[in-house]
Amino acid sequence: MIRDNQQILNRINVLIDAVIVAASLVLAYIIKFYIITPGPGYYLELSYYYDLLPFVIPGYILIYSFCDIYTSRRTWRQQSEILDLIKANTFGILALMLFIYNVMREINYSRSVMAIFYFLNIFLCSLYRGILRAVLKSFRKKGYNIKHVLLVGYSRAAEHYMDRVRENPQWGYNIVGVLDEHVPAGAMYHGVKVLGTLGNLEYILPEHKLDEIVIALPLEDYEKLEETVSICEKFGVHTKFVPDYNSVIPTKPYTEDLGGLPVINIRYVPLTNSGNIFIKRVFDIFASLFGIIITSPLMLVIALLIKLTSKGPIIFRQERVGLHNKTFQMYKFRSMRVQSEKREKKGWTRKNDPRVTPVGKFIRKTSIDELPQLFNILKGDMSLIGPRPERPQFVEKFMEEIPRYNVKHQVRPGLTGWAQVNGLRGDTSIRKRVEYDIYYIENWSVFFDIKIIIMTFFTGFINKNAY
Repeated sequence: MIRDNQQILNRINVLIDAVIVAASLVLAYIIKFYIITPGPGYYLELSYYYDLLPFVIPGYILIYSFCDIYTSRRTWRQQSEILDLIKANTFGILALMLFIYNVMREINYSRSVMAIFYFLNIFLCSLYRGILRAVLKSFRKKGYNIKHVLLVGYSRAAEHYMDRVRENPQWGYNIVGVLDEHVPAGAMYHGVKVLGTLGNLEYILPEHKLDEIVIALPLEDYEKLEETVSICEKFGVHTKFVPDYNSVIPTKPYTEDLGGLPVINIRYVPLTNSGNIFIKRVFDIFASLFGIIITSPLMLVIALLIKLTSKGPIIFRQERVGLHNKTFQMYKFRSMRVQSEKREKKGWTRKNDPRVTPVGKFIRKTSIDELPQLFNILKGDMSLIGPRPERPQFVEKFMEEIPRYNVKHQVRPGLTGWAQVNGLRGDTSIRKRVEYDIYYIENWSVFFDIKIIIMTFFTGFINKNAY
């Protein structure tokens, strides 16, 4: 039923996207020639822009398909969808302008109309999908559009799956039960009832209207995996596999073909590639220079406020651990009263910490205190995007307590990162932060960095956990 609903929704999305693309082009023409530059002048009539629609509409729908705009986004963040729309529209406008000005050689089509069309189409498509998300969320709260899931096997992977489903009710997932070899039927796991053993799968599938089977067998039951998959496919139920070794295998496994035998590399870090290192470093240099120039008036004002309101230096230097476990001096605007080195090393900053000055409270809350790290980036101690660096005493502690913690030191630390834009900053779970950091390290790309930069402007500067 859910799959049928998704197909219907995709058709509706295609139809509405076609209307939005056409409307955006027409509105762009009206905005340009009736609002921005009204009055007499030479320009092509609107009918010439209508002539583009038979090419523009199918072209954009095709590009949207290639960019996975029409895949199910039930579990995706809205920012990711908007970023994919920006990417698709960027490809679309470049292809359209190439077609008009190089293939058709029609130089009289307004470039301003094309620019307005680009931004307007992104805005309207994003607005439509935002409304659609809100409507679907409302439906799911009322019990409609629910995806019924059966969990096969109970393991650490199953627990992680249950936790994420429970934390995100807007996904509309309902776990109807668990099949497990080690606990009798009727027992409860995280509030979900055990329906029986794996042997009951063949009888349960016809009785329950299931949209999805999630196989999360513990490692000791993996010999039953092939048979379990075979039964699920026999009944034609969509099946997913959540491995119980996700703490070992990266989120995007890097595989090699060894004479037809797939071999999975335990750790693949794109930023160990010389070409990727060069691209990221060049980007960091230009971005930090641009950031320093743009924020220099603000940094000057903050420096004066710090100097006038509290005694001590303007810049606070603190030893942090960076690339390859090497330490460096990280710069911040001083946000606390001057204290002894021994007291400063005592621990985390807590909510309503008495050491924080009035100006410090503001610059910490808005992350303005981090701006001097642009100079760390320029020097090469840090990167614009990466895991946040910690102090040496905490690194030693976390290395003992958190598996894979040291993986984060395979790349330069960042001014902002994937963990930070997901709200993991300040006094939040270090273990969770490390999970997000490792995900970033294993999945790095230029587009991922751009995505984090954009998300930083929406979620990264002001945060309830920053104090």
